[in-house]
Amino acid sequence: MELFEQQAQAVIDHQRPLADRMRPRRLDDLHGQESVTGPGSLVRHAIENDRIFSMILWGPPGCGKTTLARIVAHETSSHFIHFSAVLSGVKQIREVIEEARKQLQFQRKRTILFVDEIHRFNKAQQDAFLHHVESGLITLIGATTENPSFEVISALLSRCRVITLNSLDEKSLGRVLDRALADKAEGLGDWNLALADDAREHLVGMACGDARTALNNLEVAVSLAVAESPPDASGRRTVTLAHVESAIQKKALLYDKGGEEHFNLISAFHKSMRGSDPDAALYWLARMIEAGEDPLYVARRMVRFASEDVGNADPFALRIALGAVESFRFLGHPEGELALAQAAVYLATAPKSNSVYQAWKAAGAAAREKGALPVPLHIRNAPTGLMKDLGYGKGYRYAHDFKDGYAVQEYLPEAIAGQRFYFPTDRGYEKMIAGRLKTWQELRDKARKGE
Repeated sequence: MELFEQQAQAVIDHQRPLADRMRPRRLDDLHGQESVTGPGSLVRHAIENDRIFSMILWGPPGCGKTTLARIVAHETSSHFIHFSAVLSGVKQIREVIEEARKQLQFQRKRTILFVDEIHRFNKAQQDAFLHHVESGLITLIGATTENPSFEVISALLSRCRVITLNSLDEKSLGRVLDRALADKAEGLGDWNLALADDAREHLVGMACGDARTALNNLEVAVSLAVAESPPDASGRRTVTLAHVESAIQKKALLYDKGGEEHFNLISAFHKSMRGSDPDAALYWLARMIEAGEDPLYVARRMVRFASEDVGNADPFALRIALGAVESFRFLGHPEGELALAQAAVYLATAPKSNSVYQAWKAAGAAAREKGALPVPLHIRNAPTGLMKDLGYGKGYRYAHDFKDGYAVQEYLPEAIAGQRFYFPTDRGYEKMIAGRLKTWQELRDKARKGE
């Protein structure tokens, strides 16, 4: 039976995806994270001296979080448990804790608990780890693609060190592909393959720093090359750009509508419009729409942008943004997307002013700091005789009775009389507003001098 089990396991191992078979087992084979695992690094020192600490591995998909955890398991003397936050709950956590106690009691081994996708645990599940991490019964290694500041409770986060892993650069991805093509034991080395330069470039570019994606696409491209292309005289097959394009078909966009990438993309969209770059604004808009973002969320952000960043430099911008909202509600996908694109281009190319935004913040600050200052009597309403007797409305100057519809008088409370909040720019329509304000200020100055 043992022979048959070994043969069955060999078949299973051979059928594992290339990305899993090529998972590095030593730190020196882990490409792209040298700043974290290189010579002299904290993580390498901890592994080499078997002094692993609790940590949260934070990084995008395919950067090596799970691989690093498995290297820890392979190169230390601790008992290692791989735990999936997707498939497990509090009951399984209790079972793991009990197993850790037995390992410590009978085997004198510490337990390293690797929790994949730890951000999927709710607060109660994360709380279940706290005491045992603090007591040292378990050393926790969590992996997450989400910002731990948002997804991991602060009490647990304070007991762990956050290790940030980055997407692999093009050079590191190329080394990953080369290793897979050359490795005869776990990789594709037995096929005697060559990878065309343009095919390599496309594989690396479409992987977006994700080693798993690069290897998965390579594996499919190789299967196509083996099926379609006969070997040359030397017995070598070439994986071409056509093979890679057929394997990839369509790129899956990295996007999480509830996580950090969501905020990254909307920030890029907003800042591209603010920076008056319509091409970048259209690109980030397309990224979000193609990835399944709610178009009305994007439209609402454009309405906010119209007031915050364009303001009175182009008052028509707010109408354009609101029109895009209504157009999408009326047309839906895909026709309504063009209205969003039109609004994005208009906002990006409109003159910019945040003067209203700054004025609103300044006015709010004055209201909070000064408290409930009384309304000046002359601009109070006087609907009753008593109010008139008290001086409500006395001395009020009706603007339409004066030249150009402007009357010199104070509208602010006495404690902040003369204070200004709104300072228009000289861009777009605000240049005209600035001219009016200047004229009215000159009239007020003359009135104060008695001219």
